[in-house]
Amino acid sequence: MTTTFDRREFMALAGVSGLGIVFGSALASPAQGQGYPAVPTATAAEEFFFVQLSDTHWGFQDDTVNPDAAGTFKKAVAAINALSRQPDFIVFTGDMIHTTDDPRERRRRMAEMRDMLGQLKVKDIRFVPGDHDAQKDRGEAYQEFFGKLNYTFDRQGYHFVVLDNTSDPEQKLGDAQIAWLTADLKQLAPATPVVVLTHRPLFDLYKPWGWWTPDGGKALALLTPFKTTVFYGHIHHEHHTTANGVVHHATTSLMIPLFAAGTRAERTPVPWNPARRYAGMGWRTVSGRGRGTAWEVNQQEVVGD
Repeated sequence: MTTTFDRREFMALAGVSGLGIVFGSALASPAQGQGYPAVPTATAAEEFFFVQLSDTHWGFQDDTVNPDAAGTFKKAVAAINALSRQPDFIVFTGDMIHTTDDPRERRRRMAEMRDMLGQLKVKDIRFVPGDHDAQKDRGEAYQEFFGKLNYTFDRQGYHFVVLDNTSDPEQKLGDAQIAWLTADLKQLAPATPVVVLTHRPLFDLYKPWGWWTPDGGKALALLTPFKTTVFYGHIHHEHHTTANGVVHHATTSLMIPLFAAGTRAERTPVPWNPARRYAGMGWRTVSGRGRGTAWEVNQQEVVGD
């Protein structure tokens, strides 16, 4: 579905650095046979269109949360492949696998995830480490299968920055990465739109549940002068806000939906609902428009057989 906001949140988003949110205008119906209602068609103003995946937690098993743990991600891959218009690239914002203390099992799960991702028609996939991927071994196995923990790339005049806030035992960015980010941003013109891809929220969303990055504020201070948008995962539900002068968009998990911050005494999965089996599980499409002045964000729920 197309993302919606209440009036207060919309005003906050629209007022930051000239950022606008496009509410589903110029939408087509992709993969209609699979029930997916909204994906952007190309327009003259659009610069690119990508898909965001997050939090597959391959290896997770709990029938009370998702009895289709072995099939949910495969359904998402099939749906993306069925889109009448394929994305320019795909980003995966972490937790591809579910955590394990066994190094061999960790690599087995990563190999299986790599093979499933290989079934996507789009081969340009940008990876971001999640805590379940990288925390146990400081990202050693992750780097063997998916590459660097932090890096940059450019697309149609947009500068993308992948930040690692999971491999450090304290889930920090760390001084070395902050210095790296400082040097990278110094090379950019002030009007450059910047897109940050990371796993955990860079701002203090909800500390009791670990939904923050201890030194995230340092990174956001560096990013504020630019037209910056952050896309992240980790919290397993859709969330949109502004913090430290930057707009932040969280997407849903592809495996384990969680209740929103502070709505329960503890971080709690949403129970499986047989009447709506994949509620809260999904992926999203994102269109960049107007050199970072507008984003069209459409959440897609997994559709079963």
